[in-house]
Amino acid sequence: MSAEPSSLHLWMPLVFSIAVWWLSTGLILRLVDGNGPGRQTRALLAASLALALGLAGVVLTRDMTTPLGAYLAFTSALLVWSWQEITFLAGIVTGPNRQPCPQVKGWMRAWHAFRTIAHHEAALVLLGAAVIVPTWDAANPVAYQIFLVLWAMRLSAKLNLFLGVKNFYESFLPPSLHYLLTYFSRRSFNPFFPVSLCLSTLVAVLLWEKVLLGESAYEVAASSLVASLLALAILEHLFLVLPIHPERLWRWAWAR
Repeated sequence: MSAEPSSLHLWMPLVFSIAVWWLSTGLILRLVDGNGPGRQTRALLAASLALALGLAGVVLTRDMTTPLGAYLAFTSALLVWSWQEITFLAGIVTGPNRQPCPQVKGWMRAWHAFRTIAHHEAALVLLGAAVIVPTWDAANPVAYQIFLVLWAMRLSAKLNLFLGVKNFYESFLPPSLHYLLTYFSRRSFNPFFPVSLCLSTLVAVLLWEKVLLGESAYEVAASSLVASLLALAILEHLFLVLPIHPERLWRWAWAR
C-alpha cells in the first residue's frame, strides 16, 4: 500500500516534469540538428532504442502503484513519444507530400497539409495503441494518460499553426522541413486558439484538484505528473502567441 502523501510528493513531480521537458527537448533538437552524413541513421537508432526502452517500461510499470512507479511510467511514455519526435524532425517519418503548399485554399489546403504529415499521424496512432492497450485497465495508468495529454495537445498545436498564430519558431525545424512553414498561417488570432486554451486549462484545473484530493503518495505523484505535463503543454501554446523567444532555453542544443 502506498504511503501517505507529503508536500514532497506534490512538488517533486512538477520539478521533475520541467527538468525532463527541458532536457529531452534539447537532446532531441541536438540529435536531429544539421544535415551531415549519417544523421538519419543515428536518429533512427536513437529513436528505436528509446522506443524499446519505453515500451518495456510501459508494461513493467502497469501494476506499480508507488511514486516510483508513477515516475517510471511517466518516463516510459515520454520515451515512446520521443520516437515520433525524432523520426519526424529527422525527416524519416513525415508524409507523402514533401513540397511547399500550392496556391490553394480551404479544404484543398488542409488536404495538402495533412499529406505532409500523414505517415507521422499514422505512426502516432500505432504508438498510442501500443501504450494505451496494455495500460487501459492497469493499476498504474500514468503511461497512457501522459501519452493522451501529449497527443491531444500536439494535435491542438498543429491545428493552431495551420489556422494562424503569431510565432512559428522556425529554428525548431531543421532546414529539410522548412517546406512545412508554407502550410502555417501567421495571424494575431484564430478562433480555435482560445477554445483550445480554455479547454486544456479546464482539464488542468480538474487535474490539480485531483492532486489536492489525493489520499496516497502514489495518487498525488501520479496526478501531479500528468497535471504538470499538461501545464507545460499549455505554456507551449502560449509561446505561439506571446512576444517571447523560448528557443533561447535550448541554445545549447544547436550545433549551428
